Amino acid sequence: MHSPSPPARGSAFKPAVHQRPAVHRHFHRIAWFTVALTLCVIVFGAFVRLSDAGLSCPDWPTCYGRAAWPQAAEDVAGHAASAIRPFEAHRAWREQVHRHLAAGLGVLVLTLALIAVRRRRFGIAQVVGASLLVALAIPLYMRGHTLAALGIAALGEALLLFAALRWSNVDLARAAVLTLAVVIFQALLGKWTVTLLLKPIIVMGHLLGGMLTFSLLLWMAWRATVRPIVLVDAPVLRRWVVAGLALVGVQIALGGWVSANYAALACGAGGWITSEPHWIDFPQCMAQWWPDADYREGFVLWRGVGVDYEGGVLDGAARIAIQMAHRMMAVVVFAYLIAFAARLLRTPGLRGWAVALALLTLAQVALGVLNVKLALPLWVAVLHNGGAALLLFVLVSLLARLKRPD
Repeated sequence: MHSPSPPARGSAFKPAVHQRPAVHRHFHRIAWFTVALTLCVIVFGAFVRLSDAGLSCPDWPTCYGRAAWPQAAEDVAGHAASAIRPFEAHRAWREQVHRHLAAGLGVLVLTLALIAVRRRRFGIAQVVGASLLVALAIPLYMRGHTLAALGIAALGEALLLFAALRWSNVDLARAAVLTLAVVIFQALLGKWTVTLLLKPIIVMGHLLGGMLTFSLLLWMAWRATVRPIVLVDAPVLRRWVVAGLALVGVQIALGGWVSANYAALACGAGGWITSEPHWIDFPQCMAQWWPDADYREGFVLWRGVGVDYEGGVLDGAARIAIQMAHRMMAVVVFAYLIAFAARLLRTPGLRGWAVALALLTLAQVALGVLNVKLALPLWVAVLHNGGAALLLFVLVSLLARLKRPD
């Protein structure tokens, strides 16, 4: 008998059987719904941040003491939060709706974790115990016991991380519990965003945490769905994907730093002082290819506590440094993703992914340019955030699905 010939380099090859991870039969459906909700939370969160509504509810997790939000200024006259910031009805609902969407996301992630660990010894007890600790920390914080609340929440996080490190991922238990830990930390970052008055490192971390949550959930959804792309070149392509994820992650962080420091209009005359610059310069900045910029001041990550960062605190040179760093990294990311798309285009079975990656990359660059040329219109800025998430969708999907022949 003749042994079967090996598959051609780069060609698709399907082994006889692919085993679904040992998870509940509805796990993948819940996971995909959670992925969709996470994308909505990311886009709506960008809308909240870019419409300057991040501090519209100065207390947490309530909004002027209410689970929903007040309807009029006279409804909050006696609440302590009204002394911190005047009530603005047209903004407060945005912040509180975002919090409720995030809470719903947390419930779904908890559900996925419970399903994934149900066959692990003491798995459900660990996840439920950690979640109860975190839940207990919330009323403690609201009563003013800040350090006790932080300590109890940290203990809950430690229990989840211990479980994630101890368990294998054959049934997605590790990934699900790790995702729950990330979502809980995201809630803490959301609280600190308000209590630390939009501190840039917290705002940037909150954005990165949302993108990480989206990526982890997407990876789990694909793995639970069991639709691998089997290629001889899978190991090489996965290295391309990992490098692309690293570059896109750095660029998302820089974009978050631009937004948190109000540096998007830094290259317009007067743009770092007002939200309506006299002119916006692109591809040059301040009519120069290499303007004066203070990179050291622009990238100071921690500036102490008690400063209100709404509107930004940096001078023009520091904001120009942040804007220029984002532009230069955009060139690097653009070149890499287009090269990767060309590599995928030569691989049978991946041409659709190649076209999607190239189109999303071009669209993301176009939205970035429009942000500058149109002086940061809200809809363009929100789409720019959504575009970053869609780029992650393509890259994480490839990472989850690419598999070498057995």
